[in-house]
Amino acid sequence: MAALRLQSLIDKAETECPAPDESQRKGKRGRLKRSKSRNLLERLRDFERNVLRFMEVENVPFTNHEGGGDLRMIKVQQKISGCFRSLEGAKIFCWVRSYLSTCRKQGLTAIQALTLLFQGKNPEFMEENKAQCG
Repeated sequence: MAALRLQSLIDKAETECPAPDESQRKGKRGRLKRSKSRNLLERLRDFERNVLRFMEVENVPFTNHEGGGDLRMIKVQQKISGCFRSLEGAKIFCWVRSYLSTCRKQGLTAIQALTLLFQGKNPEFMEENKAQCG
């Protein structure tokens, strides 16, 4: 249903935002400039099967902002403190943030993850991976 709606919107957009006229080309090389709207339309058309994949496959996130969100806290810490005091401190900060991010993606809250960490225990998903790997 959603895929049909997306296809009809893309078809409608093709008429409202046509491709650049090749007769306006000044030289023989390069690609004609496209508007931001046209670039978006072409990406939606080219990656149509992937655009709504989050509706079909359960573990596909709605956005790809998770990676950016994971890095955001490093920038916030740098803005607050100006820098890390040592390379070791930066490594520890990144290790803890990575651990918390992974636990969150596996369904644990930060409190649960930190509690396990301070108890010297691994979360269940890490134990399962350990058993599979060796």
